[in-house]
Amino acid sequence: QLHLVESGGGLVQPGGSLRLSCASAEVTLDHYTIGWFRQAPGKEREGVSCVDNTDSSTYYADSVKGRFTISRDNTNHTVYLHINSLKPEDTAVYYCAADLLLRLCVFLKDEYDDWGQGTQVTVSS
Repeated sequence: QLHLVESGGGLVQPGGSLRLSCASAEVTLDHYTIGWFRQAPGKEREGVSCVDNTDSSTYYADSVKGRFTISRDNTNHTVYLHINSLKPEDTAVYYCAADLLLRLCVFLKDEYDDWGQGTQVTVSS
């Protein structure tokens, strides 16, 4: 089982930015399709961004397009989620997920085998 660790969450004012990290201590993540999901209180976990393991194509949910950017740093075994122009509705626990066999990005949480513990993002003035 892949051990993923998210970090970089916090309390930020509307309009602010954060960089979330998803790291593995054991292996490089470039062979994995990596998805970022979030779960707000009382809501279902939803996919927000993904980078696939075919050619590192990236995908975004409509609600975050233009504000979120996913990127790989294979040297440091890390996938980042850069979040700009944060809104109160972005408040959630953000999770990264990985799957070795998933060749294309999907926002179906059951398709991912490995998950991190999550990092809290709170957007409030």
